Amino acid sequence: MALVDFKVEDRIAVVTIDNPPVNALNQQVRKELLSVIEAIEADADIEAVALCCAGRTFVAGADINELGNPQQPYLPDVLQKIDRSGKPWVAALHGTTLGGGLELAMACHGRVAVKGTKLGLPEVTLGVIPGSGGTVRLPRLIPLEKAISLITSGKPVSADEALATGLIDRLVEGDLVGEALRYAWSLLKNPVEPLLQCEVQDADSVDWEAAQRSVRSKARGAVAPVEALKALKDAATYDPDTALARERQRFLRLALSDESRALKHIFFAERNAGQSLKNASVAPVDLSHVGVIGGGTRGAGIAAALLLAGSYVTLVEQTADAAQKAQERVQSTLTQSAERKVITAEAAELAMQRFVTASDFNALKECPLVIEAVFEDMAVKREVFSKLDAIMPDTAILATNTSYLDVDVLAASTDHPERILGLHFFSPAHIMKLLEIVRGAKTGSVALATAHELAKHLRKIPVVSGVCDGFIGNRIMAAYRRDCEFMLEEGALPSEIDTAMRNFGFAMGIFEVQDMSGLDIAWAQRKAKAPSRSGGERVAHIADRLCEAGRFGRKTGKGWYDYASGKPVLDDEVKDIIFDESKRAGISRRPFTEADIMSRIILTIQKEGMAVLKEDIAENAGDIDVVMVNGYGFPRHRGGPMHMANAESIEVRTVA
Repeated sequence: MALVDFKVEDRIAVVTIDNPPVNALNQQVRKELLSVIEAIEADADIEAVALCCAGRTFVAGADINELGNPQQPYLPDVLQKIDRSGKPWVAALHGTTLGGGLELAMACHGRVAVKGTKLGLPEVTLGVIPGSGGTVRLPRLIPLEKAISLITSGKPVSADEALATGLIDRLVEGDLVGEALRYAWSLLKNPVEPLLQCEVQDADSVDWEAAQRSVRSKARGAVAPVEALKALKDAATYDPDTALARERQRFLRLALSDESRALKHIFFAERNAGQSLKNASVAPVDLSHVGVIGGGTRGAGIAAALLLAGSYVTLVEQTADAAQKAQERVQSTLTQSAERKVITAEAAELAMQRFVTASDFNALKECPLVIEAVFEDMAVKREVFSKLDAIMPDTAILATNTSYLDVDVLAASTDHPERILGLHFFSPAHIMKLLEIVRGAKTGSVALATAHELAKHLRKIPVVSGVCDGFIGNRIMAAYRRDCEFMLEEGALPSEIDTAMRNFGFAMGIFEVQDMSGLDIAWAQRKAKAPSRSGGERVAHIADRLCEAGRFGRKTGKGWYDYASGKPVLDDEVKDIIFDESKRAGISRRPFTEADIMSRIILTIQKEGMAVLKEDIAENAGDIDVVMVNGYGFPRHRGGPMHMANAESIEVRTVA
């Protein structure tokens, strides 16, 4: 069956691309589209063209598998045929018009879109830039400053914003194709100037040096956003043909870069995450009504995530006063979501109407899924699960949002361990994309199918983990956090390690992260584990001494850093503790370069990752990369630690 076809309605050709699921512009689509273009050009009875797509979306991009291996006919050549046609083409947009899809739409002479359409050029998220005219055409349609933001961030815009900036010409409430036909007729009567003959909008208003500083800062070491800015500067500097040629050369070079390979890897790793859950032979439980136990930061975030996804939520706290505070936290979260334009104010109000709180576990009896999010203490959690097991129907699934604790021990406190599993949400739970699904030794298929359905319901990336201390992510983070503290004993300072990590591409350094989350929780865990620790195990005591001094992080004004000035400052008290611990351990301090620091950190992560794989905690190396990138700030443009080990053929060895 043809992927591209057309019919003629009253001298206007209606061209339809039908390449499910997202109408990607693969080689066959390009071949057929080129043939259709040539047929239309040769038909004197056709005066204009409406271009639309079947299914749920307009073209959502090119074929990522061709990135770095382009096949003829090349997309820029196909788009030039449309651009230079003597017959006006109007693109009818719906769904997600992204990447090559938006470049296709911009090559047309007019664009109409239904409300709810998303438009964007996300190529930088794959380590490249738009390579088929995107950087040259976009700033001729919208102001250059807005083009810089859209292309260097890779973030899509709404149809409303697209209309306001000039990216689309009309917003459609009803019949999309009918409106495209009407607009095509209007272009026959009132032709528009060819886009590439237009000037770049507001080109003189851009401070290129300031723009480069801003883009570099946000890119955190990624190359593609900076290259995209350079391409946009070319569009403002050179004639269109030269700018198009320079854009294409830049695109082809970047498509073969290590950064693009890394970003392709993490893209496909995310799509393949949770692979073992995708062929479930049993049905999940109904997620229209979900229970949450605990209304603290994490519990309120989980409740908000469920409400944003459309579920009814019953949240239980210990007392009516605590339940009221949970209600306020959830309300605040939804209000902030409305302020960030994630949802409308009306949607936030409707979501709160689906939310109730209680101080009695019996209020959860009608919930097919209950997620526990109480304090991270095994005794407290076991008591909760014992109560739930006694009152909930046998068909209900019970999940714990633990970060470290043994799911099998919790399951053993119930009569139905097959319905127990871990759901490790990352804070803020309504924003973070990652969901670690912890499979216990006796976790059943219905529980796992429910977890997978929940991830889809919340639009999160599911990664399956086995049971161990910290699961995949926290176990690996604990390993490199411990080694960072060893480096402090050996000669490094917290600010040096944090700076090295930020320069590598992490959003924050490990000690900044600890100050943000609080040092007291990890301190309590270390004290709990101390009696079972082997005598020969190396232990750094610096963090313990900070806690003993009341330095628990930002919440107390001091942690690894002093925040009295509003900024993190490494003070003498911390330095003295570090130097004293080096002396106590009998270690002669030495200087560390950024390369020394990052080599230790990356090798420690890779070593622990290999152990996680060997013990079958993670299902594959790609899942580890997904966890570290989406949960722990590992720079996305590097693909993840296991990808780095594979790409560089690193032997993952014990770090001395």
